[in-house]
Amino acid sequence: MAQVQYWGTGRRKKSVARVRLVPGEGKFLVNNRSLMEYFGKRTLEMIVRQPMDLTKSEGRFDVICNVHGGGTTGQAGAIRLGIARALLKADIGLRPVLKRAGFLTRDPRMKERKKYGLKAARRAPQFSKR
Repeated sequence: MAQVQYWGTGRRKKSVARVRLVPGEGKFLVNNRSLMEYFGKRTLEMIVRQPMDLTKSEGRFDVICNVHGGGTTGQAGAIRLGIARALLKADIGLRPVLKRAGFLTRDPRMKERKKYGLKAARRAPQFSKR
């Protein structure tokens, strides 16, 4: 019989995470590496674990995710959204809890584009009177 899997996609800035929840004992794999080995910072690990801690489902699922693009903070945020969406597919009753915590909201903030005539998005060339 096929194993039950729950999928969720998370995005933040330029990062895209494809998250899969498989019934198991609570292991985290990010790009075939452990969570701490991949991120190396406790704060980023904490961000990724937030939906699981909130819903008290740490030991119920193994989390397997592929993430690419952006930096480490954006990737952690993308994984968090992907886990929250996958948890919803596993149990729809978790929606009010996850919604109240803000884990189901995609963060729309993106890098602003550079404009012509400027050195960066808003940084103008240095002004000189003469």
